[in-house]
Amino acid sequence: EEQLVSKRLLRGDGAAQDGVLELLRGVQRGSEDRKRWLGRLRWALQNEETQQKFVRLEGSVRTLTGLFTSSLAGLQLEAARCLHELSHSSVPAVAEACLPVTSYLLTYLSGHSLELTELCLYTLGNLVVESEAVRKQLLPQGIIPVLASCIQSPHEAVLEGVGYVLSQLLQAKEAPTEIIPLVLDSVLPQHMLPLVCSSLKAGMGAAVEFAWCLHYIICRHEDNSVLLALGAVPALSTLLIDLASQIPQGAPEGLELLVCPVLRCLSNLLAQTGCQGQDGRLLIALFLILQCFLQQHPFLLQECLWLLNNLTGESCQECAHGAFTALPLSLPQVLTVLCNVAEKGAVQCQQLLQQPLLAQLLPLLTLPDPEAVGQCLELLHLLFLHCPEVRAGRAQDCKGDGE
Repeated sequence: EEQLVSKRLLRGDGAAQDGVLELLRGVQRGSEDRKRWLGRLRWALQNEETQQKFVRLEGSVRTLTGLFTSSLAGLQLEAARCLHELSHSSVPAVAEACLPVTSYLLTYLSGHSLELTELCLYTLGNLVVESEAVRKQLLPQGIIPVLASCIQSPHEAVLEGVGYVLSQLLQAKEAPTEIIPLVLDSVLPQHMLPLVCSSLKAGMGAAVEFAWCLHYIICRHEDNSVLLALGAVPALSTLLIDLASQIPQGAPEGLELLVCPVLRCLSNLLAQTGCQGQDGRLLIALFLILQCFLQQHPFLLQECLWLLNNLTGESCQECAHGAFTALPLSLPQVLTVLCNVAEKGAVQCQQLLQQPLLAQLLPLLTLPDPEAVGQCLELLHLLFLHCPEVRAGRAQDCKGDGE
């Protein structure tokens, strides 16, 4: 969660203690070792206090912009690295000092240098995090059409950078009214969905970024007809099934980072559309995912339960009843899912009771959690309502035990 809202920094280790004014003068002198001065400035700009001092110096950003637009590739790249360091500042004034360079950052996204393109993308992504003024300038400058062009790049590094910029824009407070409609009117959605769903072929990094982009669109925009028309529900369902099928052979590293936003996307879409026609394999896939990740990545339990709740709460009839009781029943969310299943009637209740469910439920009534106890009572009520013979049998057992 922290990674989603943090800025990205493309650099190695290093430090410099040079005086910022001396560095700026060295860069401005125009001597043959200007590239070396830029390198020293770049390391100095890793310090936040130096960043603030630098942007307050007259002509500092203008000088960097001039070198960034230089025809000399070496100088241009070093200047881009300096701007990237500035973009990492958490001080809005530093980001806003970079406003004059935003149009050039967009321009060079269509250049031939892969490293420069990547630097420009992450610099833009960092700048839009901190400053609404930067976002408001970039929208009329055409950042959405530019990203729509970049998303068609064959390079994984570029695709991941596009996903980062877009995810930062979609998290902005003004996104629902000013940014998401522009994204939905572009070709971005029709490229995002295949990139997410071809994750193991195209690259996990880009897939994770675009999965979060889809999540931000779905949860912050009421009308998701564009994504539904593109087949988002069956595509994401098939993706989860495919990912689950990979688990027995060994889950790829970082797979949980993709599974999490995909689960959220599908949960929100199903909450709007129901699960009519859902692939019955999806429930099995969810339990495989839980089995694989529960110990090492327990946060996925909540995500899977959210989707299970939406699946079992509608007309979806394919329920792996035995697997439900393997979940920790003390969690109210698990009990909610079981209540959804039990509400469907006697057949489903009988299938649940084929498992040692009552023996697991009754001890929960002594839990200190009122929500869990309430859900437990609701589930017992449904089981006894639809299967009265169980109630009679349990009463006889209690009498025989002298309870």
